[in-house]
Amino acid sequence: MNDSHNPTRRTLLAGSAVLATGTFAIRAEAGTQRNSQPIRSTPMTNNTITTKDGTQIYYKDWGDGPVVTFSHGWPLNSDAWDGQMHFLARNGFRVIAHDRRGHGRSSQPSSGNDMNGYADDLAQLIEALDLKNIAMVGHSTGGGEVARYIGRHGTKRVAKAVLIGAVPPVMLKSASNPEGLPIEVFDSIRDGVAGDRSQFYKELAIPFYGANRDGAKVSQGLLDQFWLWSMQSGQKNAYECVKAFSETDFTADLKKIDVPTLFMHGEDDQIVPVHDSAKKAARLVKNAKEIYYPGAPHGLTATMQDRVNADLLAFLRA
Repeated sequence: MNDSHNPTRRTLLAGSAVLATGTFAIRAEAGTQRNSQPIRSTPMTNNTITTKDGTQIYYKDWGDGPVVTFSHGWPLNSDAWDGQMHFLARNGFRVIAHDRRGHGRSSQPSSGNDMNGYADDLAQLIEALDLKNIAMVGHSTGGGEVARYIGRHGTKRVAKAVLIGAVPPVMLKSASNPEGLPIEVFDSIRDGVAGDRSQFYKELAIPFYGANRDGAKVSQGLLDQFWLWSMQSGQKNAYECVKAFSETDFTADLKKIDVPTLFMHGEDDQIVPVHDSAKKAARLVKNAKEIYYPGAPHGLTATMQDRVNADLLAFLRA
């Protein structure tokens, strides 16, 4: 598809800060194993926990070994990480991903749809499972969730952090962030979610995976999958999350990160422009490592799955 003749749609799609992504034979070194009966202050079942405000958070938990947690982008769910989770589980890691409140299989509460609420939900999951020495991975909005978790809860349980196509430090244009995207872009996203959201998500999938670029090889199945995951989010939750991912300033959170950190970002990201996100955020984290992918879109965890997996594995094993 080509949106070059529709400036309104081009601005919306290019500026939409969605926040929501060969097998290696190497085995990860033996690490933290599951605790058979962790001490739990948070009610839980085999695949959900109930937070302090009564919200049920769904999570998946695969494999054994060093622990890696995954935080997904807007408006998707933990299934967006399957390509990375399955790969790492086959290579000796325990991988855990949750559906953010209001998304996927988690419940759709009326409140708590902000970055503090998301970070606190993640903290309760980590504590309920008694996870330690974890590597935290976040894509898009999930990268903001990881940064805010560390900002609010510290790194006593964290060994490493990975932010992929992530929204920090801040997306919204302001006097202090003149390179950001104007509020009208995010208002247009809200209009799309509050209106014909089904069609909005169908159209948003195209720049998300770079399917509008010459030579792009993006399957219809991948685009349909994005729509399916997006439609599983609550309308109110997805609407309120736009403010969370676009207006939250993560500068102070990034400065608190004191563990090895990797930034991964596509250089042709039409959703979260690289020069106003990773290029800035990496300068706020001491000794951060950066990997930039020429021509890669926002959804590079799917379109460049093998390469992303290889780079992720190398960082986790370093």
